[in-house]
Amino acid sequence: MVKVPLFSKSLMRARALFFLLLILGLFFLLDWSVVQNLLPLFHFSENNLAAKLIQSVYWSINIGLPIFMILSFLFVGRSKQLTARLGSIFITLFFTKIIFLIGLLFGETINLLDAGISNIIYPENNIGIIINHELFKSQLALGFAVIPFFLFIYGITKGKYRYTVHRHTLYFKDLPPAFDGFTITQISDVHSGSFHNKKAVEKGIDLINKQASDLFIFTGDLVNNSATEIEPWIDSFKTIKAPYGQYSILGNHDYGDYVTWPTPEAKSANMQRLKQHHAAIGFRLLLDEHIILEKEGQKIALLGVENWGIGFGKRGNLGKALHNIPPGIFKILLSHDPSHWDHEVRNHYQNINLTFSGHTHGMQLGIEIFGWKWSPVKFRYPKWAGLYEENSRYLYVNRGFGFLGFAGRVGIWPEVTVVTLKREI
Repeated sequence: MVKVPLFSKSLMRARALFFLLLILGLFFLLDWSVVQNLLPLFHFSENNLAAKLIQSVYWSINIGLPIFMILSFLFVGRSKQLTARLGSIFITLFFTKIIFLIGLLFGETINLLDAGISNIIYPENNIGIIINHELFKSQLALGFAVIPFFLFIYGITKGKYRYTVHRHTLYFKDLPPAFDGFTITQISDVHSGSFHNKKAVEKGIDLINKQASDLFIFTGDLVNNSATEIEPWIDSFKTIKAPYGQYSILGNHDYGDYVTWPTPEAKSANMQRLKQHHAAIGFRLLLDEHIILEKEGQKIALLGVENWGIGFGKRGNLGKALHNIPPGIFKILLSHDPSHWDHEVRNHYQNINLTFSGHTHGMQLGIEIFGWKWSPVKFRYPKWAGLYEENSRYLYVNRGFGFLGFAGRVGIWPEVTVVTLKREI
């Protein structure tokens, strides 16, 4: 074992402390700016008793919430509902404050332009202009902030269960004629440890079954951390049926890497238990292997690999999954992380026709309107949601069925994907 020098440890701690203090300082400046610019809305001065009360309430909420989050994380556990809900409130307030500041900057820009003109035309009214400008700036910022606040509230209460079907028809020259019109329903990233509304989840499962597809596939992250999280939901998910079967793979969260286990054996036992739950649901778990689907004497191959992703473990062995597949057969791959397609599949395995992934959740936050989509997650994953094509080979990235971290969805709704395969003539 290599020992880390004491000086190096001290330097690491100093850097960590500096980073923590920097973050806390930035949060303080953000909150200080917000509360100071809220006061003009109520026509209070900083010395006013009511102004002090407003500031006390504001600081109590914005200091108390992170403290409760940390205590919940330490003593309740990162997968528990309380921690997730507190985190969701924190994220809602954080984004609301950021938009409030953007509104302030926008208002200040307008004020500067207006003040410059007014000072030239009405030089004797400078004081009144300044007062009016401060009030206008705060009003505009509040108007900006109200919109994301209520959008986040909707996302937390309703949006996370607003299951949406995305349909795509894909054409392939080498698709066997018997599979012309073959339909596939995909979901991904269930994250059952985050669920708390059985009726809403079962509504999503009913939507899956209503698609009446030939094949059902699940592309990983059945749980957040522990196999026990799916147990209350097994009976619900086992109702998913398709004529050509239900197939699944593992995602990065399924391995239990993000919690501390008492022993390596406990972690291994959790993995075995999760595999048994896949079987109990009726999912055939593909672990670096393939199966052959046959229709009217013609065949296609369905491959599934363990998780392979940049920064999230490269367990999957695609070469092993391809072993002994008949040459020239049409291939569909299930791989949880879309970065696998970018870094390995498209460059080294060009005979894979179609890949299904998930993992990104679309960050559970973004905009999709009139065929245009945007989310901050695009800066981490170039292929983050929907269909991508290169040289007649396709990647589809599912937006996820569940949610994680932020207990809601804003603009990027939970997805049920339906793909129809067509033979290009």
